[in-house]
Amino acid sequence: MRPPCAGAGRDASTSVTRLAANLLLLLAAAFWGFGNIAQKTVLEYIDPFSAAGARCLIAALLVMPFAFLRRQPRGAAYWASLARVSLLFSVSIGLQQYAYLEASVTNASFLVNTATVMTPLAAWLLFGEKPAPVVLLAAAGTMVGVLLIAGGLGKASSGNLFALLSAACYALWMVELGRHMQAHGDPIMAAGAQFLVAAVLMLPMGASRGNLSGATLLAAAPDLAILGVFSTAAAFGIQTVAQRFTSASHAAVIVSAESVFGAAGAAAFLGERLSVSGAAGAVIVLCAILLLAIQTAGAPAAGDVAGVRNSEG
Repeated sequence: MRPPCAGAGRDASTSVTRLAANLLLLLAAAFWGFGNIAQKTVLEYIDPFSAAGARCLIAALLVMPFAFLRRQPRGAAYWASLARVSLLFSVSIGLQQYAYLEASVTNASFLVNTATVMTPLAAWLLFGEKPAPVVLLAAAGTMVGVLLIAGGLGKASSGNLFALLSAACYALWMVELGRHMQAHGDPIMAAGAQFLVAAVLMLPMGASRGNLSGATLLAAAPDLAILGVFSTAAAFGIQTVAQRFTSASHAAVIVSAESVFGAAGAAAFLGERLSVSGAAGAVIVLCAILLLAIQTAGAPAAGDVAGVRNSEG
């Protein structure tokens, strides 16, 4: 067993079970999945960089005031860790939004969720965190489902390729986020910092290379409100909290339900339809999620049993 990290601490929150964390992640997946519709329609009014920056600014304004209610000492290791997490988040969400220029909601939803497979592999290769066999089985099943619903990758458009690149960045982000949360805690500050850094990086790009203006922001306001409040502040905030109580590999499989919610929303509101193989892929993804959820039901919180390597040396 690896030693627990120095900064994790114990408080009332440690009573949260891994099953509860998984249910929170499933709720976040629903916010993301149905929010993917707005990710597509917002591009009718505004460029991807402006859209990503504006949604993150809305989320930062909602979250950051709560981050300063509880002051606590923070060392250099904390800020370095938070900077890595925030930069990876910014790149990931920017690439994902850009993918929607050409990718359909259904395809983008499922291709981004190849992060399910990449995350445990990244944790294994980068940090030696060998995944349990059930995680590998669930991840492999999810990958099969993703490929079926996307119709294969042989004719991948640039939008599909950007979605895959975003998935790779999300995998690295989820690993770093899990390590940060178990080492340092304070999920509200972590969530708010990620949103703020993404807004600071993306909005200038939208102003200089996109079509950011008061008129475009006003036209895109309904979609941006959905993205900022539910798909960003609520969903990523929930994930940041939940990853203190479960591993990045488990989190990646659970949030892959986003792809199913996204496909359902796209079918209901945009008229996108799944093929027979695509529907089979959706069933496989759901089965993989249920397999992992059942296997971890009632397990102790991650912070109680294993911890992570001490990131502060």
